[in-house]
Amino acid sequence: MEKLLVANRGEIAVRVMRTAREMGLQTVAVYSEIDRDAMHVRVADEAYLLGPASPSQSYLNVERILEIAGRSSARYIHPGYGFLAENASFARAVSEAGFTWVGPHPDAIDAMGDKMRARQAMIATGVPVVPGGTGEIRDLESAEAAAKQYGLPLALKASGGGGGKGLKVAYTVDELGAALSTAKREAEAYFKNGAIYAERYLENPKHIELQILADKHGTVLHVGERDCSLQRRHQKLWEETPPAISSRVREGIREAGIRAAKAIGYDSAGTIEWLVSGDEFFFLEMNTRIQVEHTVTEMVSGLDLVREQIRSAAGERLAYDQDAIVFHGHSIEGRINAEDPANDFRPAPGTVTTYREPGGLGVRIDSAAFPGFAIGSEYDSMIAKLVVWAPDRSQALARFRRALDEYVIEGVPTTLRLLRQLCDHPPVTDATYTTSTLEQFAASNAAATSGVMVSLSNHPERRTEARPVEGERSQEISVEVNGKLYHVRVIDLPSRKTAARKPRRAVRSERAAAGGNDVVSPMHGAVVEMPVAEGATVTEGQVVAVVEAMKMMNEIRAHKSGKVSKVHAQPGETVESNSPLVTID
Repeated sequence: MEKLLVANRGEIAVRVMRTAREMGLQTVAVYSEIDRDAMHVRVADEAYLLGPASPSQSYLNVERILEIAGRSSARYIHPGYGFLAENASFARAVSEAGFTWVGPHPDAIDAMGDKMRARQAMIATGVPVVPGGTGEIRDLESAEAAAKQYGLPLALKASGGGGGKGLKVAYTVDELGAALSTAKREAEAYFKNGAIYAERYLENPKHIELQILADKHGTVLHVGERDCSLQRRHQKLWEETPPAISSRVREGIREAGIRAAKAIGYDSAGTIEWLVSGDEFFFLEMNTRIQVEHTVTEMVSGLDLVREQIRSAAGERLAYDQDAIVFHGHSIEGRINAEDPANDFRPAPGTVTTYREPGGLGVRIDSAAFPGFAIGSEYDSMIAKLVVWAPDRSQALARFRRALDEYVIEGVPTTLRLLRQLCDHPPVTDATYTTSTLEQFAASNAAATSGVMVSLSNHPERRTEARPVEGERSQEISVEVNGKLYHVRVIDLPSRKTAARKPRRAVRSERAAAGGNDVVSPMHGAVVEMPVAEGATVTEGQVVAVVEAMKMMNEIRAHKSGKVSKVHAQPGETVESNSPLVTID
């Protein structure tokens, strides 16, 4: 039986494995040291250790992934999304090593992976783009020239990435310098490519996606549009289909999207993103992979997009034409993240103590969570995706409300309650929302949301104390031999209640006490930058540290003006929540 290796983790790895199983493929998981007990490891037929938790030593370790693919005799390698999914060098390495890459050919990834090159390609193809440049913004002078040419506000964007990373907006000329330096810093950290370009920032557009499906025989089809405008930090939280756009925009996007995909010889599942303002639409970027929000498209089309990815990779033709793709009903997806909406959506690593999913007609959960699921700071904050389908939008909203009310997650703050409140927010109920709606709503609702989040549950009235659950006598244990995970049945395994326990050694943590003069880290994470030194004078609101947590850069700002008397952390160090970063006298 042929095998498929998923070079990823979490819910997308589980989702891909489920389809692979249905196609008669065995599945191979890879995992980091902290993911040994993860759901994708449990679901797979085989699982192999990559390395330490750091992505660079695990899920980004190309050599190790290819070694495991060979050792497990896998034929296919599916990258999921994130990590190496849009890495053309990885795609080439997979093919050169004799495996089948489940994704578009590397040249297409290259063409769309660099945003400046993508803009150039779209302009040459006649696809409308947001007013802006196709050259690199290297310094403040060129940023000021771009602002003069394209107007303010100006978006400074990472050429080598997407997903809101390396994107900063300057509303005034005075903000250009800070926006440029921050965008460059994030671009380097996330994409190892500090190139930045500029385009006019459209303040209140809709963010619309077009799902593309193509094979290796020249057939390119679309599978409809999605509205992904409800975002925080330029990252999506709520997606739905079909979007509330005019028929003129819908037909224009479909025609331009297929033309764009054909221009680069696209041959897999992919997504073309657009900004829509009135009856105008502009190319934003193309994601050459499966999207997080592919679920809503599957719900209304009946297609399994991952299955089509694998079939295309195997060289099969699409078994239908455009007229055969028919859309039924309405679907909504909400991303359930371990974040605190009351605190600027800061990521909140921790352990899920209670986890109960909703169910019923038209409800789908894509998740890798369970009670005891540990959410570390090394990876993103997603816990699950809640997806509903109904015959029309009104019924879909009602079903979404009901499912959110049933969903119980305790132990960490989540976006559940915020999603539930959005269901009754007028711009959401009438589908007039734009990319600015969510952050405005969250800011105005911060006090109420904060009160809910203190309970670490979306249902304060159901709050319970988290208690460790002693299991019955287990007959199966997990054993790792030479980096491969085995599940071993053991006879007469002692009960946890009676087994001798080794006393835990106390770990002493020494750090300066946080006081009224200290700027502390609001989360566990890695210090990326400490832009101030001892003796420096800072003003209230000035960035004094940048901490990366759960794949998000967090700028930590001074709470008052004064002189820096002590710097407690250095770039590269890991800090705990409430650890002092600098002291300001």
